[in-house]
Amino acid sequence: MFKRVSIFSGNANPALTTEICQALEFPLGKSKVSRFSDGETFCVIQENVRGVDTYVVQPTCSPVNDSVMELLIMVDALRRASAGSITAVIPYYGYARQDRKVAPRTPITSKLVADLIVAAGVNRIVALDLHASQIQGFFNIPFDHLFAMPALLDQHLRENYSRDVVIVSPDAGGVERARAYSKRLGGTLAIIDKRRERANESEVMHIIGEVEGRRCLILDDMIDTAGTLVNASNALMKAGAKSVAACATHAVLSGPAVQRIKESSLAEVIITNSIPLSEEAKATGKFKVVSVARLLAEAIRRIHHSDSVSSLFV
Repeated sequence: MFKRVSIFSGNANPALTTEICQALEFPLGKSKVSRFSDGETFCVIQENVRGVDTYVVQPTCSPVNDSVMELLIMVDALRRASAGSITAVIPYYGYARQDRKVAPRTPITSKLVADLIVAAGVNRIVALDLHASQIQGFFNIPFDHLFAMPALLDQHLRENYSRDVVIVSPDAGGVERARAYSKRLGGTLAIIDKRRERANESEVMHIIGEVEGRRCLILDDMIDTAGTLVNASNALMKAGAKSVAACATHAVLSGPAVQRIKESSLAEVIITNSIPLSEEAKATGKFKVVSVARLLAEAIRRIHHSDSVSSLFV
């Protein structure tokens, strides 16, 4: 089916790349990413890629800087090996929250990372559930922004949350996303109004919408320190919610996130495998992982055959 194409994986999430290759019934490209004793990253492509359409699957997750450098160095190696085209498949785009100046004399690091990726030689980007959709505008190359919604709905949500569910947005910025899920699940919508006192901490103020006696599903694009998520869960339970679960595309889970979720009232947390789940998180028994491998594989298939990718956007 495929001619003159290779799919390569960085070290950030090799399991996801393997799943993508299995879905496409195509072997994983041969490459090796290693580090010198001083911490420098080194990459060697171990097969001929001259004139080949190549795809590099690499979420820029923790350790973020190492993952970004691996991506840039792999792309540079492919470009210098005369690859026909290079598509970066980035299931999780790190630095996405630094998409604007929030104070004087601060950087817009999302734009900086975009410039680095383009300068390295990438011809096309495929990303999943960006924290800020306007990041697409930071690139002057084709950009396919996919959403995890089809995978989450088909593999878990429709079966378990299609009756008497309230989709809860943890903040005003996520209302559009929550409304889209609510429409497809036939549920109602609620919004949590919060006041952020300092970085990575939040205080829930009140709930807009009816949640008493209802099953609630908090919906977000990512879970970082889980402070917002746990506070929202506590507020919903105090308001009389029957049960509270959470759903997010990217499980960043930094700092005390896993411990907070473990000790919280959350019944379960549904995430995707855009970022590998740590052993500590698996041990809690609260996480349900949905695979986005088939979604990304279909995107790669359509790009390679010059077919429309737009139907995968929703």
